[in-house]
Amino acid sequence: QVQLVESGGGLVQAGDSLRLSCTTSGFPFNNYLMAWYRQAPGKRRDVVATIDRDFSTAYADSVRGRFTISRNNAKNTLYLHLNSLKPEDTAVYYCHGDRVPYNHWGQGTQVTVSS
Repeated sequence: QVQLVESGGGLVQAGDSLRLSCTTSGFPFNNYLMAWYRQAPGKRRDVVATIDRDFSTAYADSVRGRFTISRNNAKNTLYLHLNSLKPEDTAVYYCHGDRVPYNHWGQGTQVTVSS
């Protein structure tokens, strides 16, 4: 059974930091492109950061330099370090795994940034 379980979200103030974790099971994590997405109320779900099997990373312009994606293949876990948080970072953050033709989603974790 495939599972992706996010944790680490919460209510923080602008300028604070958080670390999100996504613990996975049921699929070969090290063979998947992994990503974090986020969805704010009334908006579409957008990609925030990706990390490929070779550990290469990519970021949305809005978070580059503030967020860091990483993975621990030994623990089947994906991370997102969020620094210098802004109110506009408020959203539900989702973990995603992709290997054509398969893709898997977590249930999401809420991040709320107050000004």
